[in-house]
Amino acid sequence: MPEVSVFRSLFAICFAFFLALSWRDSRAQLPAMGDGAEMTAGAERQLGERIVRELYRDPDYIDDAVLAEYVQGTWQPLLAAARVRGELPPELDDRFAWEILLGRDRTVNAFALPGGYLGLHLGLIGTVTSRDELASVLAHELSHVTQRHIPRLMAKQSRQAPWMLGAMVLGALAASKNPELANAVMVGGQAVAAQNQLNFSRDMEREADRIGYGLMTQAGFAPRGFVSMFEKLQQASRLNDNGSFPYLRSHPLTTERIADMQARQPLGAPHAALAAPVMEHSMIAARARVLSNPGVDLLRSWVAEPETTGFATFSAARRAGVLYAAALASERLREPARAEALVRQLLLLTAGDAASARQARLLAAEIALAAGDVPQAGRTLGPDPGNTPAARPEVLLRAQIHLRTGQPARAVDLLRTWVAGHPRDASAWQALAAAYGAQDAPLQAIRAAGEVQMARLDYAGAVDRFKAARDFQGKSGPMPADHIEASIIDTRLRLAESLLREQLLER
Repeated sequence: MPEVSVFRSLFAICFAFFLALSWRDSRAQLPAMGDGAEMTAGAERQLGERIVRELYRDPDYIDDAVLAEYVQGTWQPLLAAARVRGELPPELDDRFAWEILLGRDRTVNAFALPGGYLGLHLGLIGTVTSRDELASVLAHELSHVTQRHIPRLMAKQSRQAPWMLGAMVLGALAASKNPELANAVMVGGQAVAAQNQLNFSRDMEREADRIGYGLMTQAGFAPRGFVSMFEKLQQASRLNDNGSFPYLRSHPLTTERIADMQARQPLGAPHAALAAPVMEHSMIAARARVLSNPGVDLLRSWVAEPETTGFATFSAARRAGVLYAAALASERLREPARAEALVRQLLLLTAGDAASARQARLLAAEIALAAGDVPQAGRTLGPDPGNTPAARPEVLLRAQIHLRTGQPARAVDLLRTWVAGHPRDASAWQALAAAYGAQDAPLQAIRAAGEVQMARLDYAGAVDRFKAARDFQGKSGPMPADHIEASIIDTRLRLAESLLREQLLER
């Protein structure tokens, strides 16, 4: 029997259960900010971490540098706007994670979780037609978090509710690995039924709409994106949603909500005043669709689309998306010659636009690396920027190039600089561990592997790796060059052991 995706089902089951706790009170007037303080920011963060730890282990979790960078480019201005508008008090700003996890799922969905974590399916990225529409979804979910909707719901219930949710998380994980356990975990299917009908209260949805709208306009996104996203969801609802839009079930649309967003548009703004799709977004959406695990038939249809008779009549943005999808799909189908030919067309098309040209170069380098043409990948990316800070996709690609050209020291320098400023980047630590291994620096490699586990909140795994590094250092004898590294390992081990003790107490 195929394994059920934890990313797809874990939150559907557990969050539905969580919301079911407060369904009977969902139409009550919202308490004022702070009335839900029975759960502290620290406790909410711990609850969120308990859930997210399981997501990191799920095969549907994806850390794609290109997609993550684009999402962060939308997310960070929204966070900054929340600070400016006073929607993000310092206690939450400091204690919460403010992290978005991407799921390799073709359904249109996004969800807020305890502690400042958000989930975003690739299907949603592949469906929205502009960055403004993506911003509207993220702003809405961010507002659920900043307004403490989760603890405000839970405050109406037993103090044991958070730990009951935690038990459901672990139970759902077990069920996903062994479907025969599902009935026991879901208590006769009640959680599944709740999934299909429960949602934040109507007042909370309206509040998230109102505050989210203010955040996205403060952040510089077009307010029309909020309305166009609602229209897209409304159309899906009218077509009798077949399950590909779970966002409609967790965030049901009402005529009142849609009218409210339309009324907030600036006076005199024409209904169609939405910026034309840009090439960069079209390419990002195409990448999300290809990476969301479609079948071979769909990949082949994307590969063939540039050869259709109507392709030449498409807008530049649409042609860029079609070529990007076709090139990446060809690479996934292991057809390097076709992928290279398609990406050359894409490079020519995007040459006049800096943002889209960069995306085309990143894809061309990725395709060249997959084909084993490492020199071509290096030429496509261009020379190292030197002291100029590099962006994450370039850092990870250049590190691969350095490793595959026998230059691990250059990869180590590049990655060490990056993780110094981004200590929770598990993928970068993983690449650094490989680079240290290629450089014959086993102590540093083991320590980097421990940092991977720390970044993924697997404190037991981190303790294991840091102890292994300490034991290795003891067996190999003191080496002057390793004294600083050994001191860092001891410090990190103590921290990992402390976090592990806290984690065990939660159970």
